[in-house]
Amino acid sequence: MRVLGIDPGSRITGFGIVEAEAGALRHVDSGQIRLSDYELAQRLRIIYRRLEAVIVEHRPQVMAVEKVFLARNPQSALVLGQARGAAIVAGAIHDLEVAEYTALQVKQSVVGKGKAAKQQVQHMVRVLLGLRGEPPTDCADALACAICHLNHSHGRARWLQGLSTAGARL
Repeated sequence: MRVLGIDPGSRITGFGIVEAEAGALRHVDSGQIRLSDYELAQRLRIIYRRLEAVIVEHRPQVMAVEKVFLARNPQSALVLGQARGAAIVAGAIHDLEVAEYTALQVKQSVVGKGKAAKQQVQHMVRVLLGLRGEPPTDCADALACAICHLNHSHGRARWLQGLSTAGARL
């Protein structure tokens, strides 16, 4: 399974693609979409088009997106939600399953602690994917989101398999 993880941002959107094969995780690609001084509509268009290009190039089956957290500034939360929307539309148009996870779920899945620091996430992503150096925080968060989905989907598959096996014994 190949998963595109997204760490949405209105100024920097991180993306990361992780593949699970035979129980091993493999880093496929990751990067940042930097959006500095463009107007909001242009930033949303750039997010959509860059992610669409990533999807076409790498053909993931699933997009895992970090959910919006409650921000102190409501305007920032609204803009962040719009960036998430542009990313989700790129995945939906290409028929990707879209899964959403809170930052707490992502950190718990990758580090083992829901309140982990950004540096801990970067370190564990590097270790889990065998990267030479620690990725930038936006890339690390996106890769962590993809890893979180793989952990959840594999756990769910095992759980469902256990249910069918238990049902067969009844």
